[in-house]
Amino acid sequence: MRCKHFGTCGSCNLFSLSYEAQLEQKQTYVSELLAPFFSRELKRFDSPSSHYRARAEFRIWHEGDRCDYAMGNATKDGAINIEECPKVIEPIVKRMWALLEKINASPEVLKKRLFAVEFLATTTDECLITMLYHRKLDDTWSAEAKLLEHALECKVMGRSRKQKVILSDEFVTEKLDIDGKTFTYMQYESGFTQPNPAVNVKMIEWAIAQAKKVGYGDFLESYCGLGNFTLPLSHYFDKVLATEISKRSIHAALENCTLNDIDNITFTRLSSEEMTEALNGVRAFERLKGIELKAYDFSTVLVDPPRAGLDEDTIKLISQIENIIYISCNPKTLARDLKTLTQTHKVAQAAMFDQFPYTEHVESGVFLRKI
Repeated sequence: MRCKHFGTCGSCNLFSLSYEAQLEQKQTYVSELLAPFFSRELKRFDSPSSHYRARAEFRIWHEGDRCDYAMGNATKDGAINIEECPKVIEPIVKRMWALLEKINASPEVLKKRLFAVEFLATTTDECLITMLYHRKLDDTWSAEAKLLEHALECKVMGRSRKQKVILSDEFVTEKLDIDGKTFTYMQYESGFTQPNPAVNVKMIEWAIAQAKKVGYGDFLESYCGLGNFTLPLSHYFDKVLATEISKRSIHAALENCTLNDIDNITFTRLSSEEMTEALNGVRAFERLKGIELKAYDFSTVLVDPPRAGLDEDTIKLISQIENIIYISCNPKTLARDLKTLTQTHKVAQAAMFDQFPYTEHVESGVFLRKI
């Protein structure tokens, strides 16, 4: 990927390395962290080197009669205007510059006190644009924004303080081909989605490959989000219990089950800590009413925690389960958690996934089996 803003935009900080060199650097970094627990070569999954990001947010910088997209600068003390962003996927590229011209042509409505624009797009060319304002949005704004939807063939939303204006939908529908099957996902504007669709498919297929090695029992998942991993992996287990703290994500997950005609998953709104308390019989939760936890015989658990990693009680809980799939967005906390998990389990497989090319961020995964 080439970008005229390399070196001045703070979004990409590995611009001085070729993409292959970036991958090698990340592989070495993750391998060294996991070396005490896994001695074989780390499996590496790369990304398209450009047009890979399906979610993006840009500031709006106003100067004189014009506004432009802006990003934080490399020195982290200001912002720069941008004229291109080759990391976003094509459905965003083909709309973002036309949108900017429409905004500049509407100084009293679309442009007025606009401070940021968010894009959420799919590989199937759906795009949701959220426009963020420092003012209350009225019917005049809605009328012009509705024209934007038709002109750009997309969905448009508006947000301001304590206000959300939905003109058509607040979601896009993604279709991903995963391990020979097509899965449909409703992705909501305010919900978490994996930003790199190509690498996301590789992550899910890697997790499926581990699940196939088990081939029995029930499946437990914590931090399930909208069902990104849950839906494909459900085909390899009898029953699935998946937990997530976000109401919006649980709502999307339930809709996605219906869209994909999957009926062996139970989603419940619990944090990882609450899930641990419930399964250990420490607390009863009204949200679990009608769910018989003792009916589950978990052979496998998947965890995909935030950067802070797992809490001690969750580690103790999953240490009792035969097989563990751990997806991590922070190799340092993964290595920390493995110090405890490898007291009961052995790392059978390990991988790294380059969700974020041209940055130092890297996702990783391990598959552990009971000793």
